[in-house]
Amino acid sequence: MPITYKIDQGKRLIHTRCIGDVNAKEVSEHFRELERDPNRPDRLNVLLDLTEMTSLPETQELRGVNQDLREVRGSLQFGACAIVTCNEALFGMMRMFQVLAEEYFVATRVFEEIGEAQAWLEYYE
Repeated sequence: MPITYKIDQGKRLIHTRCIGDVNAKEVSEHFRELERDPNRPDRLNVLLDLTEMTSLPETQELRGVNQDLREVRGSLQFGACAIVTCNEALFGMMRMFQVLAEEYFVATRVFEEIGEAQAWLEYYE
């Protein structure tokens, strides 16, 4: 699977890692999988680790992912979403997603270093 995740119950954190080619449909299905997971807390923070991701979603696909987030939002309360990527082109694309996703998360930020993302998430604990 190109998208894997683990749940940290103590921190109410979902740590997602994307490896290889990932398209927008798989990202949408990932959020729906989180919605169905019996181990997930009702409120959660999301850490998306995209440092190994090699595909770039199109802008229109990102908008589609946001529509799916809107539906999932009905049953989950998302806290902060930290996105980590060191790929320059992907970084720009995720900055666009950050703007689109602002209404679904308390706060969304894109980082180049995982340590920065984790420190930022801890601020919302």
